[in-house]
Amino acid sequence: MAAFSASRSSRSALAVDDPAAPTAVIVDGYSTGNFLPRAFAALGVRVVHVQSTPELMSAILAPKLDEYTDNHLCAAPDQLEATCTTLVQLKPIAVLAGQEPGVRLADLLGERLGVASNGAASSDGRRDKFVMIESLRSAGLHCAAQAKAATAADAVVWAQHAPGGFPVVVKPLSSASTDHVVICDGPEEVAAAAEAVLGSTDIFGDTNTEVLVQSYLPGTEYIVDTVSADGCHYTCGVWQYRKRTTPSGNRIYDRDILLDPDEKPVREIVEYVETVLKTLGIRYGPAHAEVIVTPNGPALVEIGARLNGNMHPGFHDRCLGVNQADLTALAYTRPDDFLDRYAGKSYTRVQPAVVHNTFTARHGVVEKVDQRTVDRISALPSVHLVTVKLSAGRVMKPTVDLLTSPLRIFQTAPDPGVIEADYRAIQDLKEQVYQLYPKTSDDRW
Repeated sequence: MAAFSASRSSRSALAVDDPAAPTAVIVDGYSTGNFLPRAFAALGVRVVHVQSTPELMSAILAPKLDEYTDNHLCAAPDQLEATCTTLVQLKPIAVLAGQEPGVRLADLLGERLGVASNGAASSDGRRDKFVMIESLRSAGLHCAAQAKAATAADAVVWAQHAPGGFPVVVKPLSSASTDHVVICDGPEEVAAAAEAVLGSTDIFGDTNTEVLVQSYLPGTEYIVDTVSADGCHYTCGVWQYRKRTTPSGNRIYDRDILLDPDEKPVREIVEYVETVLKTLGIRYGPAHAEVIVTPNGPALVEIGARLNGNMHPGFHDRCLGVNQADLTALAYTRPDDFLDRYAGKSYTRVQPAVVHNTFTARHGVVEKVDQRTVDRISALPSVHLVTVKLSAGRVMKPTVDLLTSPLRIFQTAPDPGVIEADYRAIQDLKEQVYQLYPKTSDDRW
Protein backbone atom coordinates (compact mmCIF):
# COMPACT_ATOMS: atom_id res chain seq x y z
CA MET A 1 0.00 0.00 0.00
CA ALA A 2 1.10 3.59 -0.52
CA ALA A 3 2.57 5.09 2.63
CA PHE A 4 2.42 8.56 1.11
CA SER A 5 0.39 10.02 -1.71
CA ALA A 6 1.06 13.60 -2.77
CA SER A 7 -2.09 15.55 -3.49
CA ARG A 8 -2.34 17.57 -6.69
CA SER A 9 -2.15 20.80 -4.66
CA SER A 10 0.98 19.78 -2.74
CA ARG A 11 2.79 18.11 -5.61
CA SER A 12 5.68 19.93 -7.24
CA ALA A 13 5.12 21.49 -10.65
CA LEU A 14 7.80 19.08 -11.87
CA ALA A 15 5.56 16.05 -11.39
CA VAL A 16 3.96 14.63 -14.55
CA ASP A 17 0.26 14.16 -13.73
CA ASP A 18 -0.92 12.56 -16.98
CA PRO A 19 -2.00 8.98 -16.05
CA ALA A 20 -1.37 7.94 -19.65
CA ALA A 21 2.28 8.99 -19.43
CA PRO A 22 4.92 6.26 -19.03
CA THR A 23 6.09 5.62 -15.47
CA ALA A 24 9.52 5.14 -13.92
CA VAL A 25 10.03 3.72 -10.43
CA ILE A 26 12.83 5.15 -8.29
CA VAL A 27 13.83 3.27 -5.15
CA ASP A 28 15.30 5.38 -2.34
CA GLY A 29 15.78 8.64 -4.21
CA TYR A 30 18.17 10.15 -1.65
CA SER A 31 21.02 12.61 -2.22
CA THR A 32 21.66 13.15 -5.94
CA GLY A 33 18.76 10.79 -6.63
CA ASN A 34 16.72 13.97 -6.16
CA PHE A 35 17.80 15.01 -9.66
CA LEU A 36 16.13 12.01 -11.29
CA PRO A 37 12.45 13.14 -11.11
CA ARG A 38 13.26 16.31 -13.04
CA ALA A 39 15.28 14.33 -15.61
CA PHE A 40 12.43 11.89 -16.24
CA ALA A 41 9.80 14.65 -16.20
CA ALA A 42 11.70 16.45 -18.97
CA LEU A 43 11.06 13.37 -21.12
CA GLY A 44 7.37 13.25 -20.21
CA VAL A 45 7.73 10.37 -17.73
CA ARG A 46 5.85 10.11 -14.41
CA VAL A 47 7.87 8.93 -11.43
CA VAL A 48 6.76 6.99 -8.36
CA HIS A 49 8.96 6.42 -5.35
CA VAL A 50 9.56 3.23 -3.38
CA GLN A 51 10.88 3.55 0.16
CA SER A 52 12.87 0.57 1.44
CA THR A 53 12.88 1.53 5.13
CA PRO A 54 9.99 2.15 7.56
CA GLU A 55 11.16 5.74 8.07
CA LEU A 56 13.24 7.97 5.84
CA MET A 57 16.96 7.81 6.62
CA SER A 58 18.27 10.87 8.45
CA ALA A 59 21.99 10.73 7.59
CA ILE A 60 21.58 11.58 3.90
CA LEU A 61 19.52 14.14 2.00
CA ALA A 62 15.94 12.88 1.88
CA PRO A 63 13.92 12.36 -1.33
CA LYS A 64 11.70 15.27 -2.37
CA LEU A 65 8.52 13.23 -2.28
CA ASP A 66 6.36 16.04 -3.68
CA GLU A 67 8.10 15.47 -7.03
CA TYR A 68 6.67 11.93 -7.21
CA THR A 69 3.15 10.78 -8.01
CA ASP A 70 3.20 8.38 -5.06
CA ASN A 71 5.47 6.89 -2.42
CA HIS A 72 5.14 3.13 -1.78
CA LEU A 73 6.51 1.50 1.34
CA CYS A 74 8.39 -1.75 0.76
CA ALA A 75 10.41 -2.11 3.93
CA ALA A 76 9.81 -5.80 4.72
CA PRO A 77 9.63 -9.06 2.74
CA ASP A 78 5.88 -9.36 3.34
CA GLN A 79 5.33 -6.02 1.58
CA LEU A 80 7.03 -7.12 -1.65
CA GLU A 81 4.02 -8.83 -3.25
CA ALA A 82 1.68 -5.93 -2.52
CA THR A 83 4.23 -3.47 -3.90
CA CYS A 84 4.66 -5.51 -7.09
CA THR A 85 0.88 -5.78 -7.51
CA THR A 86 0.51 -2.02 -7.20
CA LEU A 87 3.44 -1.19 -9.48
CA VAL A 88 2.57 -3.64 -12.24
CA GLN A 89 -0.70 -1.78 -12.78
CA LEU A 90 1.38 1.29 -13.71
CA LYS A 91 3.16 -0.66 -16.48
CA PRO A 92 6.52 0.87 -15.57
CA ILE A 93 9.24 1.29 -18.17
CA ALA A 94 12.06 1.42 -15.59
CA VAL A 95 12.98 0.60 -12.02
CA LEU A 96 16.23 2.05 -10.69
CA ALA A 97 17.98 2.94 -7.45
CA GLY A 98 18.06 6.60 -6.53
CA GLN A 99 20.99 5.95 -4.23
CA GLU A 100 23.04 3.16 -2.68
CA PRO A 101 20.51 1.71 -0.20
CA GLY A 102 17.98 1.10 -2.97
CA VAL A 103 20.18 -1.06 -5.22
CA ARG A 104 19.06 -4.51 -4.05
CA LEU A 105 15.35 -3.70 -3.98
CA ALA A 106 15.50 -1.95 -7.37
CA ASP A 107 17.19 -5.02 -8.87
CA LEU A 108 14.54 -7.29 -7.40
CA LEU A 109 11.57 -5.14 -8.41
CA GLY A 110 12.93 -4.60 -11.90
CA GLU A 111 13.32 -8.33 -12.36
CA ARG A 112 9.85 -9.08 -10.98
CA LEU A 113 8.21 -6.40 -13.13
CA GLY A 114 9.97 -7.52 -16.29
CA VAL A 115 11.71 -4.25 -17.14
CA ALA A 116 15.36 -3.61 -17.99
CA SER A 117 17.27 -4.66 -14.87
CA ASN A 118 20.70 -5.65 -13.65
CA GLY A 119 19.03 -8.64 -11.98
CA ALA A 120 18.73 -9.75 -8.37
CA ALA A 121 21.14 -12.69 -8.63
CA SER A 122 24.24 -10.46 -8.67
CA SER A 123 22.97 -7.64 -6.43
CA ASP A 124 25.31 -8.51 -3.56
CA GLY A 125 28.31 -7.81 -5.75
CA ARG A 126 27.03 -4.28 -6.26
CA ARG A 127 26.45 -3.53 -2.55
CA ASP A 128 28.72 -5.73 -0.40
CA LYS A 129 32.30 -4.54 -0.91
CA PHE A 130 33.76 -7.92 0.03
CA VAL A 131 31.62 -9.77 -2.52
CA MET A 132 32.37 -7.02 -5.04
CA ILE A 133 36.15 -7.41 -4.85
CA GLU A 134 35.99 -11.23 -4.67
CA SER A 135 33.92 -11.21 -7.87
CA LEU A 136 36.63 -9.19 -9.59
CA ARG A 137 39.36 -11.44 -8.24
CA SER A 138 37.55 -14.51 -9.58
CA ALA A 139 37.45 -12.83 -13.00
CA GLY A 140 41.20 -12.19 -12.89
CA LEU A 141 41.04 -8.40 -12.37
CA HIS A 142 43.66 -6.58 -10.33
CA CYS A 143 42.30 -5.55 -6.92
CA ALA A 144 43.17 -5.48 -3.23
CA ALA A 145 43.73 -8.53 -1.08
CA GLN A 146 41.06 -8.65 1.61
CA ALA A 147 39.22 -10.41 4.40
CA LYS A 148 36.10 -9.76 6.43
CA ALA A 149 36.02 -10.27 10.17
CA ALA A 150 33.38 -10.49 12.86
CA THR A 151 35.75 -9.34 15.61
CA ALA A 152 38.53 -6.80 15.91
CA ALA A 153 40.89 -9.58 16.95
CA ASP A 154 40.25 -11.48 13.70
CA ALA A 155 40.81 -8.29 11.72
CA VAL A 156 44.18 -7.80 13.43
CA VAL A 157 45.25 -11.40 12.74
CA TRP A 158 44.57 -11.01 9.03
CA ALA A 159 46.27 -7.60 8.88
CA GLN A 160 49.42 -8.98 10.48
CA HIS A 161 49.72 -11.49 7.64
CA ALA A 162 48.35 -9.31 4.83
CA PRO A 163 50.14 -9.42 1.47
CA GLY A 164 52.43 -6.41 1.41
CA GLY A 165 52.11 -5.84 5.17
CA PHE A 166 51.04 -2.55 6.66
CA PRO A 167 49.36 -0.19 6.02
CA VAL A 168 45.95 -1.80 5.54
CA VAL A 169 42.50 -0.27 5.08
CA VAL A 170 39.61 -0.91 7.47
CA LYS A 171 36.02 -0.03 6.50
CA PRO A 172 32.38 -1.17 6.65
CA LEU A 173 31.05 -3.64 4.09
CA SER A 174 28.26 -1.51 2.62
CA SER A 175 28.52 2.13 3.64
CA ALA A 176 29.48 5.21 1.61
CA SER A 177 30.97 8.75 1.80
CA THR A 178 34.21 7.40 3.37
CA ASP A 179 32.21 6.48 6.49
CA HIS A 180 34.58 4.80 9.01
CA VAL A 181 37.28 4.25 6.34
CA VAL A 182 40.68 4.24 8.07
CA ILE A 183 44.21 3.57 6.83
CA CYS A 184 46.00 1.69 9.61
CA ASP A 185 49.76 1.48 10.11
CA GLY A 186 49.80 -1.21 12.81
CA PRO A 187 47.81 -3.76 14.83
CA GLU A 188 46.61 -1.30 17.46
CA GLU A 189 45.19 1.01 14.82
CA VAL A 190 43.47 -1.92 13.11
CA ALA A 191 41.90 -3.00 16.40
CA ALA A 192 40.62 0.51 17.14
CA ALA A 193 39.27 1.03 13.61
CA ALA A 194 37.58 -2.39 13.52
CA GLU A 195 35.98 -1.85 16.93
CA ALA A 196 34.68 1.53 15.75
CA VAL A 197 33.04 -0.11 12.71
CA LEU A 198 31.62 -3.06 14.65
CA GLY A 199 30.24 -0.75 17.31
CA SER A 200 28.29 1.38 14.88
CA THR A 201 25.66 1.52 12.19
CA ASP A 202 26.53 2.65 8.68
CA ILE A 203 25.15 5.87 7.20
CA PHE A 204 22.12 3.97 5.92
CA GLY A 205 21.20 2.78 9.41
CA ASP A 206 22.32 -0.84 9.01
CA THR A 207 24.21 -2.48 11.89
CA ASN A 208 27.80 -3.39 11.06
CA THR A 209 28.16 -7.02 12.15
CA GLU A 210 31.38 -7.53 10.16
CA VAL A 211 34.28 -5.37 9.13
CA LEU A 212 36.30 -5.35 5.90
CA VAL A 213 40.12 -5.30 5.96
CA GLN A 214 42.00 -4.76 2.70
CA SER A 215 45.58 -4.38 1.57
CA TYR A 216 46.56 -0.78 0.92
CA LEU A 217 46.62 0.22 -2.75
CA PRO A 218 49.37 2.78 -3.44
CA GLY A 219 48.77 5.27 -6.22
CA THR A 220 46.47 8.04 -7.40
CA GLU A 221 42.71 7.65 -7.03
CA TYR A 222 40.16 8.53 -9.70
CA ILE A 223 36.38 8.75 -10.19
CA VAL A 224 34.76 7.18 -13.25
CA ASP A 225 31.06 7.86 -13.85
CA THR A 226 29.08 5.90 -16.44
CA VAL A 227 25.58 5.30 -17.77
CA SER A 228 24.64 2.00 -19.45
CA ALA A 229 21.87 0.55 -21.59
CA ASP A 230 21.75 -3.11 -22.61
CA GLY A 231 25.38 -3.59 -21.60
CA CYS A 232 26.63 -0.65 -23.69
CA HIS A 233 28.33 2.10 -21.70
CA TYR A 234 28.97 5.82 -21.91
CA THR A 235 31.70 7.36 -19.76
CA CYS A 236 30.31 10.61 -18.31
CA GLY A 237 33.58 11.84 -16.82
CA VAL A 238 36.88 10.91 -15.18
CA TRP A 239 37.99 12.98 -12.19
CA GLN A 240 41.24 12.80 -10.22
CA TYR A 241 41.06 12.96 -6.44
CA ARG A 242 43.43 15.36 -4.75
CA LYS A 243 43.68 14.63 -1.02
CA ARG A 244 45.08 16.39 2.02
CA THR A 245 46.24 15.24 5.43
CA THR A 246 44.50 16.77 8.45
CA PRO A 247 46.38 17.71 11.65
CA SER A 248 44.99 14.50 13.19
CA GLY A 249 46.56 12.42 10.40
CA ASN A 250 43.39 11.62 8.43
CA ARG A 251 43.71 11.56 4.63
CA ILE A 252 40.61 13.33 3.33
CA TYR A 253 39.23 14.26 -0.08
CA ASP A 254 39.94 17.87 -0.94
CA ARG A 255 39.30 18.30 -4.70
CA ASP A 256 37.90 16.26 -7.58
CA ILE A 257 39.59 17.52 -10.74
CA LEU A 258 38.02 16.85 -14.15
CA LEU A 259 40.56 15.33 -16.54
CA ASP A 260 40.75 15.86 -20.26
CA PRO A 261 39.73 12.57 -21.93
CA ASP A 262 43.03 12.50 -23.85
CA GLU A 263 45.10 12.70 -20.65
CA LYS A 264 46.84 9.67 -19.24
CA PRO A 265 45.70 7.40 -17.66
CA VAL A 266 42.05 8.09 -18.65
CA ARG A 267 41.80 5.51 -21.42
CA GLU A 268 43.40 2.79 -19.28
CA ILE A 269 41.01 3.50 -16.40
CA VAL A 270 37.94 3.57 -18.65
CA GLU A 271 38.83 0.20 -20.18
CA TYR A 272 39.33 -1.29 -16.72
CA VAL A 273 35.98 0.08 -15.46
CA GLU A 274 34.15 -1.32 -18.48
CA THR A 275 35.46 -4.75 -17.48
CA VAL A 276 34.30 -4.12 -13.90
CA LEU A 277 30.81 -3.21 -15.14
CA LYS A 278 30.62 -6.42 -17.15
CA THR A 279 31.93 -8.56 -14.28
CA LEU A 280 29.46 -7.12 -11.75
CA GLY A 281 26.50 -7.26 -14.14
CA ILE A 282 25.89 -3.51 -14.40
CA ARG A 283 24.13 -3.47 -17.77
CA TYR A 284 21.63 -0.70 -17.11
CA GLY A 285 21.65 2.68 -15.42
CA PRO A 286 24.26 4.85 -13.74
CA ALA A 287 27.44 3.79 -11.95
CA HIS A 288 30.02 5.63 -9.87
CA ALA A 289 33.41 3.92 -9.61
CA GLU A 290 36.52 4.78 -7.61
CA VAL A 291 39.77 3.38 -8.98
CA ILE A 292 43.40 3.62 -7.85
CA VAL A 293 46.08 3.42 -10.51
CA THR A 294 48.80 1.39 -8.79
CA PRO A 295 52.26 0.44 -10.12
CA ASN A 296 50.56 -2.77 -11.29
CA GLY A 297 47.72 -0.99 -13.06
CA PRO A 298 44.18 0.11 -12.14
CA ALA A 299 42.46 -1.49 -9.15
CA LEU A 300 38.88 -0.92 -8.05
CA VAL A 301 38.28 0.64 -4.65
CA GLU A 302 34.52 0.28 -4.99
CA ILE A 303 31.64 0.95 -7.36
CA GLY A 304 28.02 1.96 -6.77
CA ALA A 305 25.19 1.26 -9.21
CA ARG A 306 23.86 4.78 -8.76
CA LEU A 307 24.60 8.45 -9.48
CA ASN A 308 27.78 10.16 -8.32
CA GLY A 309 27.13 11.81 -4.96
CA ASN A 310 28.92 14.95 -6.22
CA MET A 311 26.84 15.15 -9.39
CA HIS A 312 24.98 18.41 -10.09
CA PRO A 313 23.14 18.74 -13.43
CA GLY A 314 23.72 22.45 -14.04
CA PHE A 315 27.39 22.21 -13.13
CA HIS A 316 28.02 19.11 -15.22
CA ASP A 317 26.14 20.62 -18.16
CA ARG A 318 28.57 23.56 -18.07
CA CYS A 319 31.79 21.56 -17.85
CA LEU A 320 30.75 18.37 -19.69
CA GLY A 321 27.83 19.40 -21.88
CA VAL A 322 25.56 16.74 -20.37
CA ASN A 323 24.93 15.20 -16.95
CA GLN A 324 24.56 11.72 -15.51
CA ALA A 325 20.94 12.19 -14.34
CA ASP A 326 19.66 13.25 -17.76
CA LEU A 327 21.62 10.49 -19.46
CA THR A 328 20.16 7.94 -17.06
CA ALA A 329 16.60 9.05 -17.83
CA LEU A 330 17.36 8.92 -21.56
CA ALA A 331 18.89 5.43 -21.31
CA TYR A 332 15.77 4.00 -19.65
CA THR A 333 13.14 6.04 -21.51
CA ARG A 334 14.57 6.17 -25.03
CA PRO A 335 17.21 3.43 -25.13
CA ASP A 336 17.57 3.47 -28.92
CA ASP A 337 18.32 7.17 -28.81
CA PHE A 338 20.86 6.65 -26.02
CA LEU A 339 22.55 3.76 -27.83
CA ASP A 340 22.76 5.74 -31.06
CA ARG A 341 24.18 8.90 -29.49
CA TYR A 342 26.26 7.68 -26.57
CA ALA A 343 26.96 3.93 -26.49
CA GLY A 344 30.65 3.07 -26.55
CA LYS A 345 31.66 6.73 -26.38
CA SER A 346 33.32 8.96 -23.83
CA TYR A 347 32.86 12.49 -22.57
CA THR A 348 34.21 15.79 -23.86
CA ARG A 349 35.61 18.26 -21.34
CA VAL A 350 33.94 21.53 -22.29
CA GLN A 351 36.00 23.42 -19.74
CA PRO A 352 38.10 22.62 -16.64
CA ALA A 353 36.22 21.91 -13.43
CA VAL A 354 36.77 21.08 -9.76
CA VAL A 355 34.53 19.92 -6.91
CA HIS A 356 36.01 21.11 -3.61
CA ASN A 357 35.02 19.57 -0.27
CA THR A 358 36.29 21.94 2.40
CA PHE A 359 38.10 21.01 5.59
CA THR A 360 37.66 22.36 9.10
CA ALA A 361 39.37 21.71 12.44
CA ARG A 362 36.62 23.52 14.37
CA HIS A 363 34.19 21.86 16.75
CA GLY A 364 31.00 23.40 18.07
CA VAL A 365 27.33 24.17 17.59
CA VAL A 366 26.37 26.38 14.66
CA GLU A 367 24.73 29.62 15.82
CA LYS A 368 24.17 30.95 12.31
CA VAL A 369 25.38 30.85 8.72
CA ASP A 370 26.98 34.09 7.55
CA GLN A 371 25.19 34.60 4.25
CA ARG A 372 27.46 37.50 3.32
CA THR A 373 30.45 35.18 3.31
CA VAL A 374 28.53 32.57 1.32
CA ASP A 375 27.70 35.31 -1.19
CA ARG A 376 31.36 36.36 -1.39
CA ILE A 377 32.39 32.79 -2.21
CA SER A 378 29.52 32.45 -4.69
CA ALA A 379 30.66 35.64 -6.46
CA LEU A 380 34.13 34.27 -7.24
CA PRO A 381 34.48 33.95 -11.04
CA SER A 382 34.77 30.15 -11.20
CA VAL A 383 32.21 29.26 -8.51
CA HIS A 384 29.06 27.69 -9.92
CA LEU A 385 27.45 26.60 -6.65
CA VAL A 386 28.15 26.62 -2.91
CA THR A 387 26.48 23.83 -0.92
CA VAL A 388 26.19 24.78 2.75
CA LYS A 389 25.82 21.49 4.62
CA LEU A 390 25.06 22.73 8.15
CA SER A 391 22.32 24.95 9.56
CA ALA A 392 21.74 26.66 12.88
CA GLY A 393 21.70 24.18 15.76
CA ARG A 394 23.75 21.54 13.96
CA VAL A 395 27.08 20.35 15.37
CA MET A 396 30.21 21.09 13.37
CA LYS A 397 32.92 18.47 13.87
CA PRO A 398 36.54 18.40 12.70
CA THR A 399 36.67 16.97 9.20
CA VAL A 400 37.67 13.30 9.09
CA ASP A 401 35.65 12.18 6.02
CA LEU A 402 33.21 13.49 3.41
CA LEU A 403 30.35 13.42 5.90
CA THR A 404 32.13 15.97 8.12
CA SER A 405 33.18 18.32 5.33
CA PRO A 406 31.12 21.49 6.00
CA LEU A 407 30.99 22.93 2.46
CA ARG A 408 30.94 21.57 -1.08
CA ILE A 409 31.90 24.07 -3.77
CA PHE A 410 31.54 23.48 -7.51
CA GLN A 411 34.04 25.41 -9.65
CA THR A 412 34.38 25.65 -13.43
CA ALA A 413 35.99 28.15 -15.82
CA PRO A 414 37.77 28.14 -19.18
CA ASP A 415 41.04 29.07 -17.47
CA PRO A 416 42.30 26.60 -14.82
CA GLY A 417 44.33 29.46 -13.32
CA VAL A 418 41.09 31.19 -12.36
CA ILE A 419 39.89 28.03 -10.62
CA GLU A 420 43.16 27.78 -8.67
CA ALA A 421 43.07 31.45 -7.63
CA ASP A 422 39.47 31.07 -6.44
CA TYR A 423 40.37 27.89 -4.56
CA ARG A 424 43.01 29.86 -2.63
CA ALA A 425 40.51 32.64 -1.92
CA ILE A 426 38.05 30.06 -0.58
CA GLN A 427 40.62 28.92 1.99
CA ASP A 428 40.62 32.46 3.45
CA LEU A 429 36.82 32.64 3.56
CA LYS A 430 35.54 29.17 4.41
CA GLU A 431 35.89 29.40 8.20
CA GLN A 432 33.82 32.60 8.22
CA VAL A 433 30.75 30.82 6.81
CA TYR A 434 29.71 29.29 10.14
CA GLN A 435 29.44 31.26 13.37
CA LEU A 436 29.63 28.91 16.36
CA TYR A 437 28.25 29.43 19.83
CA PRO A 438 30.98 30.24 22.37
CA LYS A 439 31.97 27.08 24.18
CA THR A 440 31.41 26.85 27.95
CA SER A 441 32.76 24.31 30.42
CA ASP A 442 29.41 22.49 30.38
CA ASP A 443 29.26 22.05 26.60
CA ARG A 444 29.31 18.47 25.37
CA TRP A 445 29.49 18.27 21.60
